[in-house]
Amino acid sequence: MTQLRVSCFSISLDGFAAGPEQSLENPMGLNGMEIHDWVFPTATFQQRVLGTQGGETGTDDDFVVRGFENVGAWILGRNMFGPVRGPWQNEEWKGWWGDSPPFHTPVFVLTRHARDPIEMAGGTTFYFVTEGIHAALTHAREAANGMDVRLGGGVATLQQYLRGQLVDELHLATTPVLLGAGERLFADIDMRALGYQCVERSATDRATHVVIQRRR
Repeated sequence: MTQLRVSCFSISLDGFAAGPEQSLENPMGLNGMEIHDWVFPTATFQQRVLGTQGGETGTDDDFVVRGFENVGAWILGRNMFGPVRGPWQNEEWKGWWGDSPPFHTPVFVLTRHARDPIEMAGGTTFYFVTEGIHAALTHAREAANGMDVRLGGGVATLQQYLRGQLVDELHLATTPVLLGAGERLFADIDMRALGYQCVERSATDRATHVVIQRRR
């Protein structure tokens, strides 16, 4: 059965998943990139995202590998695609990820403003969904063809899917960083009441990994 999964989602010790003042220069907000320091050295990130060889193996890398396994489609909030708000003023913008994004699957971007699909190198095609989170999930499940759907963020998008009890599994990497401000993932969300529980945990020098699943 197709599951909706969140993988390798980094948060700070004080619960922020992005810093304040997000912009083109600071897509994760001020100091926000620090919470991802655990993933950058991994062999999978080096190879899949940067296109280089080398990198570290071990527990952190194992979680990155798991995040890409059996994924047939992605869902992203608009801010994960780019910093533009409102109607599309510049359709030359094709996302944060360069000419060959690391998804290699169909990617469904939540937005209020329609836009034609964008086919990228490496098998990624961005589709823009204006009908809301349930429509995006339906499209993604159809495109995944029996594989799982990975929900990439950002924070507001994850919160909508969590409140709707639509996320089957959530992998969080809590990093030893204090952001002080930004976007809190669990603001006004009672995960216990929504039926979620921790089923796995593992700590490394760079992050504490927990896997949370929804009880059925």
